[in-house]
Amino acid sequence: MPIPPDAAFAHQPVLAAELLAACAPSSGLPVAAPAPLLIDCTLGGGGHSALLLEAHPDWQLIGLDRDPTARSAAAAQLAPYGERVRIEAASFGAWTPPVDQRAVAVLADLGVSSPQLDRAERGFSFRAEGPIDMRMNPEAGESAAELLDRVEEGALADLLFQFGDERLSRRIARRLVAEREGKPWRERSTSELAYAVAGCYPPKARRGRIHPATRSFQALRIAVNDELGQLDRLLQRAPDWLLPGGILAIISFHSLEDRRVKTAFLSDERLERLTRKPLVAEAAEAEANPRSRSAKLRVARRR
Repeated sequence: MPIPPDAAFAHQPVLAAELLAACAPSSGLPVAAPAPLLIDCTLGGGGHSALLLEAHPDWQLIGLDRDPTARSAAAAQLAPYGERVRIEAASFGAWTPPVDQRAVAVLADLGVSSPQLDRAERGFSFRAEGPIDMRMNPEAGESAAELLDRVEEGALADLLFQFGDERLSRRIARRLVAEREGKPWRERSTSELAYAVAGCYPPKARRGRIHPATRSFQALRIAVNDELGQLDRLLQRAPDWLLPGGILAIISFHSLEDRRVKTAFLSDERLERLTRKPLVAEAAEAEANPRSRSAKLRVARRR
């Protein structure tokens, strides 16, 4: 189902104060002429970029996003900054930077945005009835339903365990493969998928604080969008996009991502780690914006 280009994409950026502090002039950012460049690898609605452009009136922005709805919203949000902004339809793992310009800061917010989760037709959430899609770019690639209809049981169990840390991965995979024989998943809804996964849990576990389908939905989303592969490629390439002294700031939302960022910042000789432990939301932000509670910001500097 196509997504309206003018769909609402209100989004509250997480860890904004911490990010602004990491990119403050006092942090020792390099001087770039004629205009310092910020690369926002996950532009979303443009919230983080707007804050940084406001704080640094001489900065220019290249914003990347594979979600057309996000790009449309960001264009409206960032319109006051005029020619300082360039928005590109691209995934950061495959993007090629300008050959003649390196950045003072590279930012990536790896989380799924609230508007993506809240729109039933995007299929990210088990809390709303919609197609089993989960693609960041709904115009390209394989949907989660198509993946469920294609993959073999063993591979599906491995996927659920690796990307979702799902301890019942084999039982769930067996159930999902069996159910597609009667009716393919591409003809079913997110609520049907959530119901099938929940049915693999004992009755008492189905009433816990965390919905039993949470890990499976996370695993399918990560697989469909190649999120960890994209992150690995970003961590390998992004340091070369930076000027010496430039800042690489990455916000992650689960341990699979944070572990990769931590390892890269420790082992990459091009980078100097600036945060020994990840920065997390203060109590006031966590209360006002529940999405921020799982956010972790790590920052490194290009040597």
